[in-house]
Amino acid sequence: MVSPRDFLRRVGLTTFVSLVLGFFSLPLLWLAFAPFDAEPEIGVSLPEFTLENFRVLMDNPYAMASLRNSVLLAVGTAALVVTCAALAAYALSRVRVPGRDVLLYVLLLLSSIITGTAAMVPIFLLAFNLRLIDSHLGVILVLTGGLLPTAIFILKDFTDATPTSYEEAARVFGATPLQTLRHVVVPVIRPGLATVTVWTVAQVWGDFLMPFLLLRDPDKAPASVIMYTFYTEGGQPDLALISTFSLLYSLPVVAMYLLVSRRYGFRFHGGIKR
Repeated sequence: MVSPRDFLRRVGLTTFVSLVLGFFSLPLLWLAFAPFDAEPEIGVSLPEFTLENFRVLMDNPYAMASLRNSVLLAVGTAALVVTCAALAAYALSRVRVPGRDVLLYVLLLLSSIITGTAAMVPIFLLAFNLRLIDSHLGVILVLTGGLLPTAIFILKDFTDATPTSYEEAARVFGATPLQTLRHVVVPVIRPGLATVTVWTVAQVWGDFLMPFLLLRDPDKAPASVIMYTFYTEGGQPDLALISTFSLLYSLPVVAMYLLVSRRYGFRFHGGIKR
């Protein structure tokens, strides 16, 4: 038998969880219904079904180009972050350098404290002096520098869990350090690489400050920046355009997350049991 106190505690907990889930579900419901509503409003209701919002979005000169720019920035940054982080994590895991762990934690701490907002002016001046203003490469390099410390920290945990006996066997057969990393270590830490890739893409996909700061040409702006231009002539937000664009904007990251999660499960540990 369940005591009245336990019963009330369970009812209270269930009610609280239901309210929290409902609170976070409302924006998702609005995002699902508003793009198909002829006159979307701030509220969840059954839509007056139409596809006109998608036609208007396709006619926008910057909308679809901004999605391509977001893909370019996300893929370029992810490739650079994963490559550099894998090399650095392997070196930090295998080479005994005095102060290695302290250095890693200091880099991680500084990357968390010195945000893009705090470093906005020096980053802009550096990009200006290097002639990287209004360049996708400049944005990719800046975002890579900000994301690398955390990526190295994550991948080092995966690399530490990889048995060194596999690498020693490869070196016996004449493999170079890069060959050992490519053919022995990388296949083992693929879950970590997938985790860092998805995390990097999600960070770049939703970043507004750096692209807004470094890209002057609207044709080069990513979706996170172009979304803030969807206003009516009266200065009011165009809910039909914003909701439709937001739906398309969120689908690539959600699809990538589900694909990688199903394949690797986002396990934050190495790939070999010892």
